[in-house]
Amino acid sequence: MVRRLLAAAVAASIVAAPLAAATPREMLATAALATTNRDQAMGLVNQALAATQAQLSANPGDKEAQIQHAVAVGDHAKLTKSPGEAKQARALFEAFAAANPRDPEAQFAIACWHLDTLAAGFLATTVLGAKKEIGLGALNRAVALSNGRPFITGFAALLRIRYDPNDTGTALQLAQMAVAGPAPTSLDRYGQKAAQTVLGPLKAGDGKSAAALARALLPFGRLG
Repeated sequence: MVRRLLAAAVAASIVAAPLAAATPREMLATAALATTNRDQAMGLVNQALAATQAQLSANPGDKEAQIQHAVAVGDHAKLTKSPGEAKQARALFEAFAAANPRDPEAQFAIACWHLDTLAAGFLATTVLGAKKEIGLGALNRAVALSNGRPFITGFAALLRIRYDPNDTGTALQLAQMAVAGPAPTSLDRYGQKAAQTVLGPLKAGDGKSAAALARALLPFGRLG
């Protein structure tokens, strides 16, 4: 309990300044990383869904709208615990990745889908068919395609240590990459600060503490 409260306090300090919420990407980032209230998070996700649907109606080929719509569907599934929406999100991620094989965010989205489902427990994993090999493979591809972008490498460090608290070496390498990279966007800055937060316990080989921090720092980790 003490470790969880500390992790939540650290997460709150990282997002102390409200994130802008003008675009669907910013709405979804705010919902996932800066809210502590499920209704508030759902409101932002619903706004993003409506916005991306309108964008895709006007321009079906809009890549940013495509990926953010898929993320919004996935986030809505997490908040409602809807297996049908979760499967829809996976199909959208896979279709986007097939059309954009060099896009690191596409691979990252697939990785998150599988690893988040595995973290949800045996029932969710069984119902949705998440696979660790697919999740970790997609995460490795996302990092390789990211050019060291902290949004990818920082979150990859969190996902890795949450998945396996004993694998501090891999998570440490990813966190160090995130800290060293440029951080031009708010998501990059969050990924970099999150990586900095887990560096201490990772260097000390304390995977349990790093994993507790990771759970609070990952999307929707601050919801009760």
